[in-house]
Amino acid sequence: MLLRHLRYLLAVADHGGFTRAAEALHVSQPTLSQQIRQLEETLGVSLFDRTSRTVKPTDAGQAYIECARRVLVELEAGKRALHDVKDLSRGTLRLAMTPTFMAYLVGPLVRDYAAKFPNIHLQIFELSMDDIEAGLLDDSLDIAIAFTPVRSPDIECVPAFVETLGGVVGHCHPLYERQIPLSPKEMAQLEFALLTPDFITRSSVDEYFRQQSITPKVAIEVNSVSTLLEVIRHTPMATILPEPIATAERALCRIELQGEAPRRDAALLRRKNNYHSAASVAFANLVMAGSTSV
Repeated sequence: MLLRHLRYLLAVADHGGFTRAAEALHVSQPTLSQQIRQLEETLGVSLFDRTSRTVKPTDAGQAYIECARRVLVELEAGKRALHDVKDLSRGTLRLAMTPTFMAYLVGPLVRDYAAKFPNIHLQIFELSMDDIEAGLLDDSLDIAIAFTPVRSPDIECVPAFVETLGGVVGHCHPLYERQIPLSPKEMAQLEFALLTPDFITRSSVDEYFRQQSITPKVAIEVNSVSTLLEVIRHTPMATILPEPIATAERALCRIELQGEAPRRDAALLRRKNNYHSAASVAFANLVMAGSTSV
């Protein structure tokens, strides 16, 4: 059995048939079918049910496909380990963050990391929590900054910092220069522009409103942090976002909230029992040292 057999196996499973898999692999369909037959003969089992219009894995095939995926992930990690350069004179770091971190954290982190390790090629992705977990598990990401808890037991969470949410308004808002905390009664009178409910940040905001017995006046919902900031900058509306997002450079003012403000635990996420490159270890050390000023 060769690695080629495993790659062909996964292609058929992922494309739901031999024709599309052959096209994706740039091989003929007879060649692909022959290779899968060879694998089945070696294993002594049928891996696919070919009796229906859509080719589906058998029970044995499904179990073997899951193992094959893990094998290929480990082999790719091993390949990176062979090429890893411990002195960080070259290398690649594949980093992901959730959207709100992209709004205030990615810039200072990249600034400090690039200054220390200028020869490391950075690939940065803004992803949802689901996509971050999937990327770590299939080894398409090295490390991420996101919220805890995570669902997969195969992902390691290293506590990094606590993020606090606060009120944010633009220069068009009458509270732009406010210096004292905002009471729940005052908040209930404001018009809000908020992230859509599929954001983790929105879940924290909604929970805070419930705890304070506030029924907010939500006039606008936005599915992008950058778009939400533009709305706040140009309208007399308020929002609730991580406090560091509000800066004078952005023409945004942070207003503290009375009572216990929403807080979330942020962590470095990595796949457990995986090879961690020198570039990713250096990034983790930078974050944990707290040397980045935002």
